[in-house]
Amino acid sequence: MTKLFITGVTGYIGGDALYNIATTYPDLEITALVRNSDKGAKVAVEYPKIRLVYGDLDSTDLLTTEASKADIVLHCADADHVGAATALTAGLAQKEKPGFIIHTSGTGLLGLEDLVQNTRGVKREKVYDDWDGVGEVTSLPDMALHRNVDKIILAAGTQYPGKVFTAIVCPPCINGPGRGPDNKRSVQSYGLSKVTLERGKGLCIDEGTNIWSDVNVQDLSNVFLRLVEEAHKGGGSATWGAEGYYFAENGEFVWGDVSKAIAKAAYDQKLIDTPEVDSITSEEAKKLYPSGDYLWGTNSRSRAVRARKILGWKPVQKSLLELIPDIVVEEAKALGLVTGHAVKAAGDK
Repeated sequence: MTKLFITGVTGYIGGDALYNIATTYPDLEITALVRNSDKGAKVAVEYPKIRLVYGDLDSTDLLTTEASKADIVLHCADADHVGAATALTAGLAQKEKPGFIIHTSGTGLLGLEDLVQNTRGVKREKVYDDWDGVGEVTSLPDMALHRNVDKIILAAGTQYPGKVFTAIVCPPCINGPGRGPDNKRSVQSYGLSKVTLERGKGLCIDEGTNIWSDVNVQDLSNVFLRLVEEAHKGGGSATWGAEGYYFAENGEFVWGDVSKAIAKAAYDQKLIDTPEVDSITSEEAKKLYPSGDYLWGTNSRSRAVRARKILGWKPVQKSLLELIPDIVVEEAKALGLVTGHAVKAAGDK
């Protein structure tokens, strides 16, 4: 029986990945890391067969032990936790049989040029791909976001040859309804919707011409599912190791267009008084939302060639722009702004 150890199951990404894997393979032997009994109860209600272990990403001995018992580790909890990545790869290295780790990074990594030049809200032409350009992605400078943990994962395959096989999944701006047991919402577009509703007017940073790639969380989960399936086969047709790097995108969007769409949706639903959008500075964005300048002001352009070519991945779910009316309603509910008429107008029961 193949054993899977998964982190981040009460989070947005990990929760949806768990749903996809557990419903597709109900007999898979799954162990999940949870922080406390409240979180554990939410998982247990929906997945009574899953074994729960209690701890956090600083529980080094626990992570190492559980990884050493697993055939596959799916790490969705934190793209930037050095200790967890080190403990999980060390645990897999203790196994007699080869082990596989699938780590979740993020394309904030690709905002390097904006980071170096301290620019926000302007378009950049650079597009990264994970096929012909995979070496460029896996050798970005250390100052790039998420790069320190990417390096730990990538090094594990070299450090433990024949023992630890690695894959990194690197999603862009993620959207859509999560299907996990706890957190079902994302951050970037949801945060922008929240701030728009709070200030009563839309906003973009500077010109608002900067571009990101987009993926629906349910499409993203199919990348994780396919990698787990191939790992179960002993590696299968998937790429592992130095070139085992997978972007996951279904097209691009301009942040200024998203800002306008959010403002229009909020105005149409009578949640704000104007569909207009203000141009603000990156400093103002930081004050409105943690890392708002980076989340809404940088460029992060990726092409998911590897997953399509090697795993047969075909994203089919709604895009960010299609989802915006639903996202605005969701944020309005969370803020307590939606009352009778607006709820009905939004199609809520």
